[in-house]
Amino acid sequence: MTCAFAPNGQSVACGGLDSACSIFNLSSQADRDGNMPVSRVLTGHKGYVSSCQYVPDQETRLITGSGDQTCVLWDVTTGQRISIFGGEFPSGHTADVLSLSINSLNTNMFISGSCDTTVRLWDLRIASRAVRTYHGHEGDINSVKFFPDGQRFGTGSDDGTCRLFDMRTGHQLQVYNREPDRNDNELPIVTSVAFSISGRLLFAGYSNGDCYVWDTLLAEVVLNLGTLQNSHEGRISCLGLSSDGSALCTGSWDKNLKIWAFSGHRKIV
Repeated sequence: MTCAFAPNGQSVACGGLDSACSIFNLSSQADRDGNMPVSRVLTGHKGYVSSCQYVPDQETRLITGSGDQTCVLWDVTTGQRISIFGGEFPSGHTADVLSLSINSLNTNMFISGSCDTTVRLWDLRIASRAVRTYHGHEGDINSVKFFPDGQRFGTGSDDGTCRLFDMRTGHQLQVYNREPDRNDNELPIVTSVAFSISGRLLFAGYSNGDCYVWDTLLAEVVLNLGTLQNSHEGRISCLGLSSDGSALCTGSWDKNLKIWAFSGHRKIV
């Protein structure tokens, strides 16, 4: 369901329906079948692991989000839980955690999106309570992503909208609301979001295979990648931007990855 590279690129964390997060050391020798051995398994969640992300510049720290309504900070070296965010604490999520994003400019802060329709802001140094709770969505929040300035963040939800929030004030700054699908007059679900390096563009993947490029300031659609030739034929499940901002990668239920660049795109099956 989720995977993430360590900041040094030497290991990968993967989480899923087995409620565990497995760590793979990419320098390890593969077996005869080409499978990479698991170097460590992080166990402790009581529900599926929906999301994971390494703390920037800290190869030994990993945060996971889970269907057990909690997020956990792990020491990857020892496999031990350092902190649990939510759970028995009253300010925690009341439904499955589906996504998380760490603030790259202040790595003590991260946000989590949940089926309880809220986003919560957490401080790694204070696990006992959420710093702030953000309301506005009317459906599960499938994706959250910090804006490049670290002061705002974007969300994507089952209610078919993307939204931009101010982290400090809690105010909703913008709503990115598309038209219903022509075929069944239903609003496609937003499955994933990402920002361009400047923050001027918001990329949003949808359940009908569309990938909208939004102008974050004007809340207008710049381009729909789903209308281009050789676009996806299934639900967009994930997307990500290259480190230099020159390309966007989208993954889909059509079993394809597509890399989109200024000069076009190439498909990886």
